[in-house]
Amino acid sequence: MKTSLLYPVNSTSRRFSSLDGMWRFQFDPESAGAGAGWAGGLPDSIPMPVPASFCDFFTDKDSREYTGDFWYETDFFVPGEWQGCEMNIRFGSVTHRARVFVNGVEVASHEGGFLPFLAPVTDVVNYNGMNKLVVLANNELNEHMLPAGTTGILSNGKKMSAPYFDFYNYAGIHRPVKLVVTPKENIVDYTVSYRLDGADACVDYTVETSGSSPVAVELYDAEGAKVAESAGASGTLLVKDAHLWNVHASYLYKIVIRIVDGDKVVDEYYEKIGIRTFEVKDKHFLLNGKSVYLRGFGKHEDADTRGRGLDLATVKQDFECMKWIGANCFRTSHYPYADEVYQMADEEGFLIIDEVPAVGFMESTMNFLAANQGNGKKVGWFEKETTPHSCWSTTSRPCGR
Repeated sequence: MKTSLLYPVNSTSRRFSSLDGMWRFQFDPESAGAGAGWAGGLPDSIPMPVPASFCDFFTDKDSREYTGDFWYETDFFVPGEWQGCEMNIRFGSVTHRARVFVNGVEVASHEGGFLPFLAPVTDVVNYNGMNKLVVLANNELNEHMLPAGTTGILSNGKKMSAPYFDFYNYAGIHRPVKLVVTPKENIVDYTVSYRLDGADACVDYTVETSGSSPVAVELYDAEGAKVAESAGASGTLLVKDAHLWNVHASYLYKIVIRIVDGDKVVDEYYEKIGIRTFEVKDKHFLLNGKSVYLRGFGKHEDADTRGRGLDLATVKQDFECMKWIGANCFRTSHYPYADEVYQMADEEGFLIIDEVPAVGFMESTMNFLAANQGNGKKVGWFEKETTPHSCWSTTSRPCGR
């Protein structure tokens, strides 16, 4: 489970609970909190909603533009019946880097502000009792991270972000935080690919588990009828008269994966999938073998008040506006979006041009314009002799650790 980033579900073997809500929050401009024991609790916090960016909740300039270390804290209860299971806290994203503490013990660190990560907590939580979750985060930019930038220090000691990208450097716990419980032997990951054979479809799958028990896979249509099944950690599901996923005409099946021990279900995971094929041929984008003209946007996750924090009401409104204007796709400018947005795109019949956060390899917007214009006024990123290496450090963690 330490490497599994499957989206959390409740099933016959799995449980999850949301840790979203009003947390406690504190700036740490001197990076003194780790050495002062803040991992055990914040001394002078204010309320802060999760998920959300912290920036737009403040009215003073210094807080809105804050760059450096900042902390979050909350408490959560762990039922006694979960003892003996595998337990992780799943962060949808923390921008841009995080260290996670539970009951004062560091359980995870992560860099990369647009992807989920897990913090294993099985051995540090109190069962049938309350637990303290503390996150030390940092939003400083440097030239060896994605997206790239630098962090400067003004004469008064204030740190300032200097992005090499053209969007606001929102920061915070941006996506849902969930306590995820699975069996010790569990489904770690799975992949599917599709082949069409006339009216039928072949769903090729592979399943990765943490153990050696047998695997069984089933596929159900939108009405709940079982249409295919297979045994083994890899195989093919043959779907007769398949309903294909199409633009603005979504059809989703449910794949159910189980680890079994005789008649006993050891672990069970399920997810919705759409049967479809993609191909670029003769300058055309083909969906299920038919040409599709892409109409859409490069869009950001930003919105009023909550910044880049996930808000399902805003996600729904965005999709309705895109349908209203006649769009059928969008580009995730310039980073991976929250899992929930991809799920919504599947439900609504939207194509996605997915991006990694590899943006900003020009040192400024002017550098970008100069490179495009070919006038040679600026030096391109990969034309530099060297890119300095820096790292995030605190009083309790040496640089480079």
